[in-house]
Amino acid sequence: MSIFKGKTLMITGGTGSFGNAVLRRFLKTDIKEIRIFSRDEKKQDDMRHEYQAKFPDEAGKIKFYIGDVRDYRSIDDAMDGVDYVFHAAALKQVPSCEFFPVEAVRTNVLGANNVIEAAINHKVKKVIVLSTDKAAYPINAMGMTKALMEKVAVAKGRDLKAGGTVICRTRYGNVMASRGSVIPLFAQQIREGKPLTITNPDMTRFMMTLDDAVDLVIYAFEHGNQGDLFVQKAPAATIGTLAKAVCKYMGVKENIKYIGTRHGEKLYEVLVTKEEMINAEDMGNYYRISADERGLNYDKFEDHGNDMLDDIEEYDSHNTERLDVDGMVKLLKKLGEL
Repeated sequence: MSIFKGKTLMITGGTGSFGNAVLRRFLKTDIKEIRIFSRDEKKQDDMRHEYQAKFPDEAGKIKFYIGDVRDYRSIDDAMDGVDYVFHAAALKQVPSCEFFPVEAVRTNVLGANNVIEAAINHKVKKVIVLSTDKAAYPINAMGMTKALMEKVAVAKGRDLKAGGTVICRTRYGNVMASRGSVIPLFAQQIREGKPLTITNPDMTRFMMTLDDAVDLVIYAFEHGNQGDLFVQKAPAATIGTLAKAVCKYMGVKENIKYIGTRHGEKLYEVLVTKEEMINAEDMGNYYRISADERGLNYDKFEDHGNDMLDDIEEYDSHNTERLDVDGMVKLLKKLGEL
C-alpha cells in the first residue's frame, strides 16, 4: 500500500459494508489515518469498540466524524487534511428510494455534490465515487439518482484545471452479503425455518464479493484520470440459482416461495451501456470508460452520427458469464459463514 503511505483517507458512509472491508484491507498498512464519516453514532461506536478489540495496535489510525453528506458544513469540517476520498454514502434500497425519491436526491445527488465540492476546496488529490449498475439505463429512483451522481462527478471534473482534484467513478453490481443484500435475508429465512422469498427466478444479477468491490475502487484510484468510469467484469446468476445455491451451501432442503417483482426491479442489470461500450477500453478484468468531453456546441454533431451502436452490445447480467448452482456455491464459500 505504498501509494497510501503517510496519507489520510476519508470514507463517507464508512460504517457500512464497504467501509468495513476497506478498514480490514488498509488498517495494517502504512496508511497514516482513515476517517469514517457517517451520521449514525451507534454504528460508529460499535465499529470503534470492534476494531479496538480486534486491532488494538492499529485502531488509533481510525478517526470518527459524525456528520451528514447533506450538510456541507459537516463534510467540509471533516475534510481538512484529507488526501483521498472514497465516497460510499448513499441511500441504496430500491423500494425506499421509490417511495421517498426526494430523500434519495438529497443524499445521492446533492450529498455527492457536497462531498466533491468540499474535496476540491480542501485540495484533496483524488475522489472515487461509488455507483451502481442501476445507474445504467435507470428505471428506479435509486438508479436515477446514482446516474445523476455520476453526471455531477463528470461535470465537476470537467470544470477543474489540470493539477486539481481528480474525480473518478466506479460502478458495480450486487455485492454479495453486503448490508441489505438478499443473501443475508436468505440465510435468516433458512435459520428461522421459513421459505426463501424470491421475486422472479429468471432475474439475473452480477455477483461480486466485498473484496472485489474494494479491488475495483483501488484499481480506479491507481489508474483513473479525470472523469473516468471503471467497471469490473463479474459473473452473474439468476435469483433462482442463487436461492438454490444458498440452500445447498447451508445444507437444507430447497423451500422457495415466489412473491413477484418488487417496486422498481429490473429483469437484468447493465454495467456498461451500449453507448459507453463504444468508448470502453478493455483492461483485462476491468473496463475503463473515459468521460464524454464534448462541449455545449453540438452543431458539429448534426451532420455526423455514429453507426457503431448498431454493432455493439451492452455489458449486462444476461450476457456475462452465467454461474450454475455449483459455481454459485463455490463463490459463496468465499464469504465464509452466512
